[in-house]
Amino acid sequence: MGLSMPDQENQKKSSGDRKTHRALELLETLRRLGGSARTSHLADIMNVSEETVRRTVKKLSKDGTVSRAHGGVYLALEQSSSPIHLRIREQAEQKIKMAAMLLDMVEDSSSLFLDVGSTTIFVAEALRAKKNLTIVTNSLSIAQILMNHNQNRVFLAGGELEDELGGTFGSVTQKFVEKFTMDFAILSSMAIDEKRGFLLNNSLEAELAQSFASHAHKCIMMADATKIGQRAPIIACLPTDIDCFITDKTLAPNFANAMKNWEIEVIAAEEKTKAANNNFPAEPPLNTQQKKKKRK
Repeated sequence: MGLSMPDQENQKKSSGDRKTHRALELLETLRRLGGSARTSHLADIMNVSEETVRRTVKKLSKDGTVSRAHGGVYLALEQSSSPIHLRIREQAEQKIKMAAMLLDMVEDSSSLFLDVGSTTIFVAEALRAKKNLTIVTNSLSIAQILMNHNQNRVFLAGGELEDELGGTFGSVTQKFVEKFTMDFAILSSMAIDEKRGFLLNNSLEAELAQSFASHAHKCIMMADATKIGQRAPIIACLPTDIDCFITDKTLAPNFANAMKNWEIEVIAAEEKTKAANNNFPAEPPLNTQQKKKKRK
């Protein structure tokens, strides 16, 4: 006897809900990696082709188990337990634009400190366009993104792992960082105050930010506009240690004045985009014959 229509639909639904061995393996690998990974890195760990990973990810993304972005894959919110990877999804478009602003400042063969943070993960993705970089970071995600790519050298600072922050911290980390002198220190903050400057929630993060800043020729702070005017208890580093601030929107006058007093160059992605658009005429320039016709 054949199945009735409802039974057939239930069988199809049950079959669709069952995940393949490959899908379960990919999800477990993502969890071990903290919630996100590049497609190429997943392929290496699982010992399969990148095409196999892409097909598996495509199927998983249809039911919302994972999300695809920037050559990689992220666990869905309910699947990921890592706060750093939850923050990646916040203001993602703005962080992409900010990372593009930084990319214009970094040349091939540059050396950079990169701290933990969702914004600096987007920076790391953008930096894959460069080659022969030397990277020192305490972020597991950033090390993974940039290692074994375009002749980069990546140094992951040792120390105690902090799961919530997705990186290493402590005296061992500090001592490791102090062995280097880099072209750039790329830092992020949780809040920006017009009197106290750039703020963080964690004292270990602040100590490391100070080490990064003091061992770099140029120190760049990055934060989207949602951080401006927010509160946090710990000063990341002295605002006078920061050379450049990259954000997504034009600053309000009081914050713009504060940056000016601290002698910090401000780069707002919003302003750069407007300036670029203004460089294109509304219509193509008229040739000589067209100009004559216009005058008539």
